[in-house]
Amino acid sequence: MDPAARTPSSPGFRPHRVVVLALDGLLPFELGIPHRIFGRPQDCAGRHLYEVVTCSVRPPGPVRTDADFDIHVGHGPEVLATADTVIVPASYELGPVYERGELTDELAAALAHVRPGTRLASICTGVYVLAAAGHLDGRPATTHWADAERLQRLFPRVAVDPDVLFVDDGDILTSAGVAAGIDLCLHIVRRDHGAAVANDVARRTVVPPHRDGGQAQYIQRPVPDPQQASTSGARAWALGRLHEPIQLRDMAARESMSVRTFTRRFREEAGVSPGQWLTRQRVERARYLLESTDLSVDQVARDAGFGTAQSMRQHLQAALGVTPTAYRRTFRAGAGGSAARSSVSV
Repeated sequence: MDPAARTPSSPGFRPHRVVVLALDGLLPFELGIPHRIFGRPQDCAGRHLYEVVTCSVRPPGPVRTDADFDIHVGHGPEVLATADTVIVPASYELGPVYERGELTDELAAALAHVRPGTRLASICTGVYVLAAAGHLDGRPATTHWADAERLQRLFPRVAVDPDVLFVDDGDILTSAGVAAGIDLCLHIVRRDHGAAVANDVARRTVVPPHRDGGQAQYIQRPVPDPQQASTSGARAWALGRLHEPIQLRDMAARESMSVRTFTRRFREEAGVSPGQWLTRQRVERARYLLESTDLSVDQVARDAGFGTAQSMRQHLQAALGVTPTAYRRTFRAGAGGSAARSSVSV
């Protein structure tokens, strides 16, 4: 029996199959991200929610990496036909895909196995493969900030956003470079199974469940004066009292800064304004409470710091595309499935 064939652990249960396409010149770190993140989530019965399979564009065999070793990939491109989600990690040997925006015959033949409706995702320069295949025409996408300008020039029909860590456009998701692949995969777990499951995976992987801001904070700039104060203390202070009214001047006062200086420093460190950051933390708090408690929507709104259910409803609708009630119905008690499509670029 083909070891890649589906093997449900019980009648009626089938893990979501993630197929990772390993291309020559791949980065081992990025290839390992989907296995690490999707290999963790389990349901209350201890069954793995995802099954991760790696394949090549060729029959089983060695695939070159950018390191001093090759890897052996045990499956050929035909396994792409069994995927629920296909992930294309970065490669440094994309050839005509990167140079001219054209698929090789070998890669085109491999991608032809992907069934219509399969969710597609890329990490870093893997986005070139999706773009060359025409999947990103007229759609938003991102990649490593150093490649964003080239991607836009080569694929003018793609709406490239160089500032975000990843873009979720429903059935196609793209991420910036390296560690942003972790952000993307955690987001997919969160979208599929809720914040509690994703947060557990993040804890076990010893990474933050969500990183604020975008790529702008990672672009090289002059080294700041080491004597300059940080805003991290104010962020920690705010996280401990999300249920209370928090004013910008209160956060600035925690760091003995003027509001103007604090706002500038905060944006430099977090990549977003204090207000945007605070709203995001409250949305995450509300998601957790909706999933893991029986509190009423009014109580969740108060505990998350939104004050009223109407205010929370507006913020969740803007951030997630669903109402609090719909979100709870989807994710309560670890229910599988996805809430309404989110167009948020985090």
